[in-house]
Amino acid sequence: MSNSRPEPSNEEIGFAIRRRRKALGKTLVDVADATELTVGFISQVERGISAPSLSSFMRIARVLNTSIEQLLNVSEPFEPLTKADERQSYSLGENGRWYEKLGPGFSGALFYPCIIHRPPGHVAEKMQHKGEVFCYLISGELEYHLDDKIYHMKPGDTIHHDTTEPHFSKVVSAEESVELWVSSHPMTSH
Repeated sequence: MSNSRPEPSNEEIGFAIRRRRKALGKTLVDVADATELTVGFISQVERGISAPSLSSFMRIARVLNTSIEQLLNVSEPFEPLTKADERQSYSLGENGRWYEKLGPGFSGALFYPCIIHRPPGHVAEKMQHKGEVFCYLISGELEYHLDDKIYHMKPGDTIHHDTTEPHFSKVVSAEESVELWVSSHPMTSH
């Protein structure tokens, strides 16, 4: 597996979002309303002052009818086989958390797999959206919050649920977590 993890600067991310928003003729208010994020936050992201979380970046990309890869100019020709040493990886927002795409997906695909690496103590954003998700914990330990229940996950444990239920997780191990995720929404255009 490639160890290169491109880390776009906040300014590069912001510039790409602003360029795409303006190309579509959308205002900050349009994007904020459609993503349920604040105008102030979108403005700070566009100016490189704040970095969006993966969830926020996916929502912004979706509203801009694009993907994270397209916004960041990551070329991704489609091939049905993804070799372990040729996986695309990227990180967003904070040091220590990064993503490996297990395939580029294709038009009409029904699921989207990726591996997420998170540092100890990392707390994921609370999410709720249409679809379903499956997580297989490869290493580390998680506290997984699903609606009003909390599940303690150890390596080898899985969770599979309807994502209309509010959910988030926290890495509770002293080492990073490595998580295999399969979602009905692409991690790049959620």
